[in-house]
Amino acid sequence: MSLTPDSVPRLPRGVRLRHDTVRDAHVLLAPERTFDLDPNAVAVLSLVDGTRSIRAIAEVLAQQYEAERSVIEPDVIAMLDGLLVKRVLETVPAA
Repeated sequence: MSLTPDSVPRLPRGVRLRHDTVRDAHVLLAPERTFDLDPNAVAVLSLVDGTRSIRAIAEVLAQQYEAERSVIEPDVIAMLDGLLVKRVLETVPAA
């Protein structure tokens, strides 16, 4: 399954975005796995709440970084698609 701008991503049960105080860096914690995150990934994942669509996430980021949503949105989709494949992200089922 590939994500679209209308997809609503969420972190599945057992997956958490955390700040590692020892390394002073954000990580994505999953059962028996840890993913180091760059600042861009942290910015995106901090907006993943299971209610916002990817389009809405890209819009917030576009406002924060004074960029066009149309430029940011494909990068957000690509990053989240990678996490979906690794099974540390899922989408809210359509109603």
